[in-house]
Amino acid sequence: MRKVEITGYGYYVPAETVEFGGQIRHRVPKGGSDTQLSMAVAAAKAALANSGLEITDIDCIVSASAVGVQPIPCTAALIHEQIAKGTDIPAMDINTTCTSFVSSFDYVSYLIDAGRYNKVLLVASELASVGLNPKQKESYELFGDGAAAVVLSKCESGTSGVIFGKQATWSEGAHDTEIRGGLTGLYPDKYAEDPAEYCFDMNGLKVLKLAGRKLPKFFDAFLEESGYTMDDIDMVVPHQASKALGMIMPLIGVPKDKYIDIVPQYGNMVSVAIPHALIWAIENGKIKKGDTVLLIGTAAGLTANALLFKY
Repeated sequence: MRKVEITGYGYYVPAETVEFGGQIRHRVPKGGSDTQLSMAVAAAKAALANSGLEITDIDCIVSASAVGVQPIPCTAALIHEQIAKGTDIPAMDINTTCTSFVSSFDYVSYLIDAGRYNKVLLVASELASVGLNPKQKESYELFGDGAAAVVLSKCESGTSGVIFGKQATWSEGAHDTEIRGGLTGLYPDKYAEDPAEYCFDMNGLKVLKLAGRKLPKFFDAFLEESGYTMDDIDMVVPHQASKALGMIMPLIGVPKDKYIDIVPQYGNMVSVAIPHALIWAIENGKIKKGDTVLLIGTAAGLTANALLFKY
């Protein structure tokens, strides 16, 4: 077990909400004062306060967002400018779109366990609402905005840590969830020709079918390789992808009383969905110290991520 623990957490969601068929989404209104960066900073400061640390106690800042604030520099450098300017704390982005937090938690745990870093500030932030196409109802009504952050620290006692992680990508789903425009694939100067190419585009049915075919084998392999069973896991925190969560979880053998589902209250917050749901579960007593927790989800690619850790 990689000796790492969550020693602080924080989140930020916009106060403003919209409702679609009884489903609530927190979104920054057009012209609102919140930005992706301001939400990231708010969540990061909340995590530091919750951990009782100052920014100078942090060894590395990692941004785990699907969409950055701008192409260059990395979003972590912009967060650094707001909360760590004047220091030389390293800052980097890790991106596997919706599962960026899971990937980052996994990769960073090796660095902490090996002694490269002792305390890492991991931040996910998304302003998904600005990239939605109102003409595509299934995606337009699905996403919400917000940010979440955790402080990962070396666990000297060895009682908490990462047990096992696994990732897989099936690129036959690469174009089922995408934003095509804005970088080198479709230059920014083409925006006026077809603005829809610069909005999020999703074929939800194809994604669901591919995930339904691939996830059961992926999860079976994860359990076999980790040496754990569902009976050993106290709580599952899945990506809050959509209302289909209630179909996917039973498909991979996760009973209803063992996973967090706050899609009706928050929707899909992209990379923020898993860390926000994790924090929600901790604050609401669904996850307690010593519990064995599974983070799992799918992302554009199609990518699947799973991480088992002792909280």
